[in-house]
Amino acid sequence: MKKMNNRERTFMLITVPILALFFCFNTLPLIKGVIYSFTNFKGYGTYDWVGFRNYIDLFQDARVGKSYLFTFKLAVVSTVAVNLISLIMALALNAKIKFKSALRGFYFVPNILGALVVGYIFNYFFTYILPALSRMMGGAGTSILADEKWAWVAIVAVCAWQSIAMNTIIYISGLQTVPEDVYEAGAIDGATGFARFKNLTFPLILPFFTINMVLCMKNFLMVFDQIMALTKGGPAQSTESISYLIYNNGMAGGQFGFQSANAVIFFVVIVVISVLQMNFLGKKEEQL
Repeated sequence: MKKMNNRERTFMLITVPILALFFCFNTLPLIKGVIYSFTNFKGYGTYDWVGFRNYIDLFQDARVGKSYLFTFKLAVVSTVAVNLISLIMALALNAKIKFKSALRGFYFVPNILGALVVGYIFNYFFTYILPALSRMMGGAGTSILADEKWAWVAIVAVCAWQSIAMNTIIYISGLQTVPEDVYEAGAIDGATGFARFKNLTFPLILPFFTINMVLCMKNFLMVFDQIMALTKGGPAQSTESISYLIYNNGMAGGQFGFQSANAVIFFVVIVVISVLQMNFLGKKEEQL
C-alpha cells in the first residue's frame, strides 16, 4: 500500500472531520427522517410501523395540497420578481456612475440582516404603519396581513426585498465577465439599447441567470422565516407554506411521522424541480 505523504495526510485530516460533521448533522437526520416517515411517531413515546400509509394520506389531505399550491405560487412569483429587479439593478450598478462601490454595499445590507428580524420589522410596518397611513387618506386602515386574498403579496415583498441583494451581486459578477470587445463589435453592427442587452449581454450572462433562477426557486420553495414572522400561516391557513406546515404540525401537532413523510416528498420535489431547471437552462446555454 502506498504510504501517504505529508500533503495527502494534511488533506485527509481536514476532510475527515468535515465529512463526519456533514454525516452527523445532514445525512443522519435525513436517514432518520425517512425511517420515521414509515411510522406513526408523534415526536415522543413509542411508535408503530405503518408502511406507506403516511404517503397515501398526504395525497388525500386538503391542507397539505393547499400548502403546496401556496408555496409554488409564492416561489414562482418571487423568483420572477427578484430576478427581474436584480438584473435591472445590476445593469445600473455596473454602469459608469459615481459612488458605484458605495451603492453596491448599501444595496447588499438587506441580505446581511436576519430573516426573522426583517420579518418582525415588516410585520410592525404592515400591521401599524401602513394601516395608519391608509386611515389618514380615508381608507379602511386594515392590515394586509389580515387579508386572506392579499397576505401572500406582503410575504412576496419581504422575500424579494431581502433576496434581491445577493442576486444583484451575482449578476454584477456576470456582467463584469463580458469583454468590452463584444460591445465594441456590437456597436459597429448597430447594437444599442435593448438590442445590445438581448443579443450580447444576456446570452453571455446566461450561466449566472441559471444559478440565480435555481437558487431562488429552491430558497423560496423552502420559505419559513418570513411566514413565521409575518403571518404564522394565517389568516385561515391561507399563507401556510410547506416548511411551516412540516414544522408546526410535526413538532407541536403530534404528526412527526406524517410530516416526516411530507418532508421526504418535499425534498424529492425540490430536487426534481432543480434538476429540470438546470437541464432546461443548460440547453439554452448550449444553443446560445
